[in-house]
Amino acid sequence: MEGSRPACPTLVLALGGNAILQPGQRGSFEEQYANVRATAEQLVELLERGYRLVVTHGNGPQVGNVLLQNEEAAATVPPMPLHACGAMTQGLLGYMLQQALGNAAARRGLSLTAATVVTQVVVRPDDPAFNHPSKPVGPFYDAAEARRLAAERGFCMREDAGRGWRRVVPSPEPLAIRELPVIRRLLAEGVVVIAAGGGGVPVRALGDEGELAGVDAVIDKDLAAARLAMELGADGLFILTDVEAVALDWGTPRQRSLGRVSPGELRRYQTEGHFAGGSMGPKVEAALRFVEAGGARAGIGALHQALAVVEGRSGTQIVPEPAAGSLEAVPARIL
Repeated sequence: MEGSRPACPTLVLALGGNAILQPGQRGSFEEQYANVRATAEQLVELLERGYRLVVTHGNGPQVGNVLLQNEEAAATVPPMPLHACGAMTQGLLGYMLQQALGNAAARRGLSLTAATVVTQVVVRPDDPAFNHPSKPVGPFYDAAEARRLAAERGFCMREDAGRGWRRVVPSPEPLAIRELPVIRRLLAEGVVVIAAGGGGVPVRALGDEGELAGVDAVIDKDLAAARLAMELGADGLFILTDVEAVALDWGTPRQRSLGRVSPGELRRYQTEGHFAGGSMGPKVEAALRFVEAGGARAGIGALHQALAVVEGRSGTQIVPEPAAGSLEAVPARIL
């Protein structure tokens, strides 16, 4: 029962793509599971410290592979819509994480239950993103095949930097986490919850009767993690990826990393154009949204240093000024 458990800080951890698939890998089950096992070791360290965890993750390469399988087998098996492919991969990657977390905990003599919630995320039917599809998904095509797919299936196709044509879909804003009550109940029972994988399955209301329908779109996974953290009232949001910290003037001789930073200062850097839209931009925006909505602290840092990022010893720490909340303030420092 919820009242019988001591209060523990609740963290939402947003895992980057390197948690599941490393650059240069083909994406076999064995490769992905080996990466997930290494990730699980990092997460179990946090559980040993007494944190309650909600884990989100990316699924872009996995959805891309399912879409490719769709195309290859289209003459034999009817292709599934994009929103269904997202649900499939939530289940697959959740299974990997559940098993790896349980095994890692058992090796340390811990009792752990993890559960995956295939999560629907509500979006506005009139979100401006539906008029401006921008998120590439699936395989590359030549121009003739792209024209055929546009004519026969109504796909929006776009040429991608000379590499071929790809389907592009909308990326609407996440409004609400449909399965939030279930996630709350699982957390109260001490379950590690894996939710909103890949940004969740985008759904929209059909009318005033409460019915929902899937939408062929992709919600940014970091923005969905921020929405989940805000709705849960989490004590911290931590985006764990393949970089040590957020950097200014990335890729130039002036590059320097940010340690502790206030939301106002980070917004200023964002306005100055320091963070690319396709990489660090959404992570910074997600962290800012969480802290500006009253969250105690957000962090962005390396997955292999997860414990240090959560404890404020590594990564970029976004903390209100003056710092407040259930997590300790992070001393100012330069990385």
